[in-house]
Formats: sequence, structure tokens, C-alpha cells
Amino acid sequence: MLPTPRHRRTHRILAAAAGLATVGALAAAMPASAGPDRSTPHHHPGSGRYQDVQLLSFNDLHGNLEPPAGSSGRVTELQADGTTKSIDAGGVEYLATHLREARKGNKYSITAAAGDMVGASPLISGLFHDEPTIDALNKLDLDVTSVGNHEFDEGAKELGRLQNGGCHPTDGCYDKKAKFQGADFPYLAANVTDEKTGKPILKPYWVWKKNGVKVGFIGVTLEGTPNIVSADGVKGLKFGDEVETINKYAKVLQRQGVKSIVALIHEGGAPASTAYNYDCDSPGAGDGISGPIVDIAKNVTPAVDALVTGHTHQAYACTIPDPSGKPRMVTSASSFGRLYTDTTLTYDRWTGDIARTAVKSANHVVTRDVAKAADMTSLISKWKTLSAPIASRPIGYIAGEIGNAGNESPLGDMIADAQLAYAKSVDPEADLAVMNPGGIRAGLTYAASGSEGDGVVTYGEAYTVQPFANTVNLVNLTGAQVITALQQQVSGANEAAPKILQISKGLTYTLDLTKTGAARVVADSIKLNGAAIDPAATYRVAMNSFLAGGGDGFAELGKGADVRVGGDDLAAFESYLTANSSATAPYPVPTADRITVVR
Repeated sequence: MLPTPRHRRTHRILAAAAGLATVGALAAAMPASAGPDRSTPHHHPGSGRYQDVQLLSFNDLHGNLEPPAGSSGRVTELQADGTTKSIDAGGVEYLATHLREARKGNKYSITAAAGDMVGASPLISGLFHDEPTIDALNKLDLDVTSVGNHEFDEGAKELGRLQNGGCHPTDGCYDKKAKFQGADFPYLAANVTDEKTGKPILKPYWVWKKNGVKVGFIGVTLEGTPNIVSADGVKGLKFGDEVETINKYAKVLQRQGVKSIVALIHEGGAPASTAYNYDCDSPGAGDGISGPIVDIAKNVTPAVDALVTGHTHQAYACTIPDPSGKPRMVTSASSFGRLYTDTTLTYDRWTGDIARTAVKSANHVVTRDVAKAADMTSLISKWKTLSAPIASRPIGYIAGEIGNAGNESPLGDMIADAQLAYAKSVDPEADLAVMNPGGIRAGLTYAASGSEGDGVVTYGEAYTVQPFANTVNLVNLTGAQVITALQQQVSGANEAAPKILQISKGLTYTLDLTKTGAARVVADSIKLNGAAIDPAATYRVAMNSFLAGGGDGFAELGKGADVRVGGDDLAAFESYLTANSSATAPYPVPTADRITVVR
């Protein structure tokens, strides 16, 4: 999770180029029909007491209009015999078809999302400030979404433009025939307020209505958004507590007579299994899920009937007890449009509330064995044509798939080495480089994505890996600060969910996962080119501007002295790959052996 999507360089290039299922259920039975509740007789005339409302939801699309490549375009499915299989998934042409098919026969259907629809997007969307993704979401008939942290990558004003439309203030209009209209759906930002006025910067809630049925939606992003977005992106904004905000607006909705309420929360958890159809309610409700969403779910008012979540890119459909002890559905649909969740909310017309005993939910794979939606194909073709001169340009060659998974990843090593090489080119005294894992958005796939041939890396593929306009900065840190920064990977804000920095060649250490907190980093094992790090010595360290600002909980990296702001990080990666690979000598797959992990 990095700040500021990359646009400074690519838009200049563009201008030049233009001149050229498992079910998690609270209970299987429909509630028994009791006698009329004379205290709340406001049911719709001529209707039965119970009305099933379909809630289709997804999260963390991140502008993935085309089918994601490599592991980013697959999901794991648990089989009846306990084995798993991998299924190709994702792509808005297929997502549209699946959603439209799911809606058939459901007159009461709502489609909602839980943030990060845009940001950290592939080039086909990111190059155009994510206008293509907003257009796609409009065609998907998305009804409502919460904001996520990535909606703030370019700041609140740009988010407002995505909501309300208009040409980009710097790059203008991409389509001269049709001005960008913005989102047809509301972005909800209940816990994001203006520091001066104290008011939400966008709508805090929205109510869906049909034939007397009313369902309210409250949208929030994680309170820690400022820690994972650049300071410029959140300047002048305050991010409030998720639970307090949801509980506040649930009361507002209730006062308006809206008793059926869904919270859209851009925060999530981690299920015990990576299989999308894993039963996280076995052995008990919510037992198979951990992370921030668990405490949130346990404290959000019982007035909220379901929680649609995101941020962690995981898949789950669990029940977690609300403060009254009553089970409540909590869902997430992985990321990149690979899954969608189908939840049935049984609305009681006599009470105006959801009959929780009838709520059920399941995640479904966006398989690629269905017909493509023609309108999405046309949309992709339009933007792909505009981006093609940039996206298809070869920048290097690789000998095999270079992945971004694991505590230390092959691609992480490669990017750190690229940043160190760049740093040495501008300052020969540079010693080492570190890269945050959240800034590596995808792996480099060996198989060709187009007509370039296997093993050829295109600019578009590299953009997908590093889609942020960060600079490579150099700072002076003492050896003691380097040690502290490495300890911050697994302590403080990162103790519950470690963020392991990717490190350049020559830096080695041991990570002992049998220990807790900062002790997980074995201090006396930290070496640079075989020599122990000297706490009193000064080291010249390269990192992206996000880390240099103390992002991702690395406060120590933000304390560097003698700061030198360098060039674009993707340009550094491109130069490194071009210089170190050829068709006859492709870049070898790194061994990822710099960090010794003890489990």
C-alpha cells in the first residue's frame, strides 16, 4: 500500500504517443411467521411479511479491468476430499457477466463494494487517473461503495472529481467527445472529515429503497489510512474510529426509520485458509478468522445487520457475534475482481429490519468460462488502444516467473537491487536499499501478456508491479537506526501483521519467528557485505519516498538525515532491468536467500 499513483512521467509520454462457493449461514430456516406486530404496522400493502434482498458485493478491485496475470489472477478452491485446486479468475468482462446472471430473478438486488476500487491500478486504468475503472463500475451497476485508503492516493480533490466528474486539472480530458461524468454511485466516507469543519468530505451513508423496503449503508475506511498513504494524499483530513463512526450513523439512520443497515468497511481480516470456500465458522462462529475486523465486528452496534469488508485481499464469509452475542455475517471477496459475494438479507416488512436468522452468504468465483460482456470488451478496447504505445514497449527479459510472495520475495530482491544501483549512480557512497512489500503490487510473469513473447517484460507489466509515482530517495541513517527500522518490521504498529522490508544484495540477517516483537529480528545477525552493522557508523540508505516519509509504520526511516530526493522508482527499475538483461541473457530468477527465517 503506497501513496500517489504514478502519473507525472506517464502522462507526458502519453501526450507524445498520442501525437503518434461455500455458504456461511446463520441458520438454514426462514423465521416462523408470527402474528402481526401491531406496534410496527408499516409493511408495504399487498406484500408478504418477508422479502429476500440480494446483496452482491466485492472489494479491492484496484482498477483491474483486464484479467489479472499470474497468481494475482487465480483463486484457491477447497475440494470435498480436502485437496485444493487453483482456478483462473477475474476481469471485468467476466465480472459483469457473473453479476448480471446472479441478478436474474432477483427483483430486490443491491450491488455494493468496500473500497479500493481504484489506486495501485494497472496501466490501462492508472495512466488515465482511473477514469476507465469508474466507467466500468458504472456499467456494472454498482450502487454504492465505501472509500478505501487508495481512494486517497491523489488526494481528496481528485477523489471528489472521480465522484462528480470533470476533466483532470493537469491532463485535461482524454475523451474529447464525452466529458468524464464521474461515478453514478455514491462513495461513502463517514469517518473521513475535514479537519477545519469536522464534516465528512463525502456522504456518510446512503439508503436503498424499493417498494417500501429500505436498506441503509454506512461506509468507512480504516482509521490507520494516514499511515499507509502519502501525507499529501490525506492533508487536511481526519480519519475517525471505525466502530464509533458506524455506531453514530446507525443511530442517525434509525431516527430516519431505517432499521436494516449494512456497514461497508475498508478493513479486514485473515482467514486460517487461503481457499475462498473455507468454512471459517468451523468449529465455532468466526473461529477461523483473525485480524482487525474481528474486534470491529464484535463492537459495532447490533443495529447493523451485516458487514462487507476489504483491505486485506482475503476471502471469507463468516459469522462473528455482535455485542449482544447474536451472530452477524462478515464477508470479503478477495481482490482484483476474482470473486463476488452473494448475500441474502431477509427483510421483515412488519419490523423494517433484517431477520438475522435467515441471513446467508457465499463467495463465488468470477470464472473465465462464461461469455464476455460486450460493453466491457468495448470499454477495455478503447482505453487499451490509447495506452498501447506505452504499455507494449519492451524494457527487458526474465528467465522465469519472478514472484512477489513470501517474507522475502524474488521480485523484492530485484527491486531493492535496482534501487541500490540507481542510488550508486547518483551517489557512489550508497550502501543499501530497502523496499516495502506493499509497494510491489504484482509479480513478473514469464508468459507473454500480448504479442511480445515469453520472458519479455513490457513497460505495462512493470507499471503493474510499481504503479506509484514515488521517487528513490537517499538518506543517512546510523547503524542503530537501521537496526531499529528492521525491528519495526515486526513490532509496534507492525507486530500483529509484520511488514518485511525487501533488502538489497549484501544485507543479511536472521528473522526468528519463534520469538515475539522486536526480538524476532536477531540484532547481532544483521550484516552488510559480511560485516556486522556498526550502531555508531553512518550508512547511506536508498528507499522510496513513501518509506522515507515513515510510511507503513517505519518511523525510524523517516528520521534520515542529508536527504536527497532522486528520480522515479519505476524509471530506476526499468533502467536496471534493461542494463542487466537481454534476449540471450535474460535476468535470472533471484534466490531470495538474504533473510534467514527461523520458524
